[in-house]
Amino acid sequence: MPNRKTLKAQQPDVRSLFHAPTSTITHIVSDPATKRAAIIDPVLDFDQASARTRTTFADQIIGHIVADQLKVDWILETHIHADHLSSAHYLKERLGGPIAVGTNISQVQRTFAPLFNLSSHCNLDGKPFDHLFADGEKFKIGNLESSVLATPGHTPACVSYLCNDAVFVGDTLFRPDYGTARCDFPGGDAGTLYDSIEKLLSLPNETRVFLCHDYPSPGRAPCCATTVGEEKLTNAHIAGLSRQDFIKLRGERDQNLSVPQLILPSIQVNMNAGEIPVPEGNGISYLKIPLNQL
Repeated sequence: MPNRKTLKAQQPDVRSLFHAPTSTITHIVSDPATKRAAIIDPVLDFDQASARTRTTFADQIIGHIVADQLKVDWILETHIHADHLSSAHYLKERLGGPIAVGTNISQVQRTFAPLFNLSSHCNLDGKPFDHLFADGEKFKIGNLESSVLATPGHTPACVSYLCNDAVFVGDTLFRPDYGTARCDFPGGDAGTLYDSIEKLLSLPNETRVFLCHDYPSPGRAPCCATTVGEEKLTNAHIAGLSRQDFIKLRGERDQNLSVPQLILPSIQVNMNAGEIPVPEGNGISYLKIPLNQL
């Protein structure tokens, strides 16, 4: 765990970009000394009505990378998202850098491949991701020492990325008044999520907590980051609650949540590292919509 002296000396630069259509936050974290960077949870624009993808937001990410004269060491996913399509593959083609995710991605692939009848021609071993991170694994962004924290509960493959005084938590935590992630997806578990959050809250109070989503009310700017101290003291689902109380609260809330609007296209693309399905004989790529299954 980083000490306070290290936190002050080696802070990464973080640029956060808000994708309003999906309320998703993509982060560019960089080492100011070497100009090396990682892109975390990038979004591909997708219009559901027309089934048309666009790269408008991804091109904004590229624009910031170019303007800041950064080189990409990593494209990092915190988990397999169910609410937006990933632009990881598109960014890799244009900027380089391996696409990485937690090692339990294979469990997610094995869960969802049968739903889309993909088992006979789909990778179920973590491919085409370039690197699968184990819990506690160390890696670098330029000269910045970083590490992986397995934080399952929302999904079994969720990980958080700790880069000195900054931790990127995916859907595990939201801003304190919004609480925590849902746990009703396959492989999700409220008790496991509570344990993962406790791991995050054991970091120093001043650690910056970078979020993957925010849902601002009209007139409020998106909240892209809080701190461990803020989350510990004021998070509506955690502060003052026991593990059993949290499991009860989370279970009751999850019963009333609707299915994410983009879950079916998102899962198919995201468990394939952002690659769009290969075109069929007529030159058109297709996503499957399984009927009466969710």
